[in-house]
Amino acid sequence: MSFAEDVKNELCGYEPETDADLAMKIEASCLLRMGGSLLLGMNGDIGIRLATANNAVARRLLGILKKQYELLTHVMVRQGLNLRKKNMYTLSVDPSQDSRKALEDLALWPVTEQLPRTWLSSMEARRAFLRGAFLGGGSVNKPQSDYHLEFMTGNENFAREIIYVLKLFHIHGGLTERKEEYVVYLKEGDAVTNCLQIMGAQSALMEFENVRIMKTVRNQINRQVNCETANLQKTVDAAVRQVKAIRILDEHIGIDELPPKLRLVAKLRWDNPEASLKELEELMDGTLSKSGIGHRLKKIEALALTYDPLALEEI
Repeated sequence: MSFAEDVKNELCGYEPETDADLAMKIEASCLLRMGGSLLLGMNGDIGIRLATANNAVARRLLGILKKQYELLTHVMVRQGLNLRKKNMYTLSVDPSQDSRKALEDLALWPVTEQLPRTWLSSMEARRAFLRGAFLGGGSVNKPQSDYHLEFMTGNENFAREIIYVLKLFHIHGGLTERKEEYVVYLKEGDAVTNCLQIMGAQSALMEFENVRIMKTVRNQINRQVNCETANLQKTVDAAVRQVKAIRILDEHIGIDELPPKLRLVAKLRWDNPEASLKELEELMDGTLSKSGIGHRLKKIEALALTYDPLALEEI
């Protein structure tokens, strides 16, 4: 089972704390607006149908329609053709005057009808809007992969309504077209977790956050290791260059002929070719600072280049 299915299953068990009737109506309206299709009958009768691969979503909508409107519904299950194919659940409400009234009450008929903005006056109603939209056409990546949550609908106006409601929660959603569908998407980790929390997927949110924390810690450790490795490589390269410079001076004039300050540091480096500047400072028992040692080693390199200008270029 995918992470998106886990989220939908959890959302299907959500019970609104306030404005329950309005919240259920908004949730059903948005769910059907995302994934439902109208059935036209005789004498102006209207019905509706929803096909979904998620059993919990079908049961959720079935419960809302029966409780809120006492509509007669039919559910058909079509089994997948192979092990990888999921069962499809088709929930239908036959065309009738009662179902027409229900669809009018859900702002689904006429087809040009939009969800009234007055319905979105409460936080619970706005949560229901996003929950219904996600149940009808939403998806979210598993936490281990890239952060991505999306709502897919064939209705551009409704896609913009989703963006509007997300903004009410200070979440910025992007909009793009994909195969004649409109996709509202979230790609930032904070936006995805906020949306999950708002819709009511608390368990999924905790799983998402746990994986997100682990990824953050792992990335920090990798960056630290990479930084330490790079610093170590710089230290090694510098030490190799310094030892080679000392060897050049020893071949041309001899270490003992260097000025006393340079001779002291040259012998210190020669005897400790793998030591860092900090370690060389400790060997000097505080009589010469790390910066002082580094400064003298640079002078040694510069002096060596006067005898062999290209000797240190490949290091």
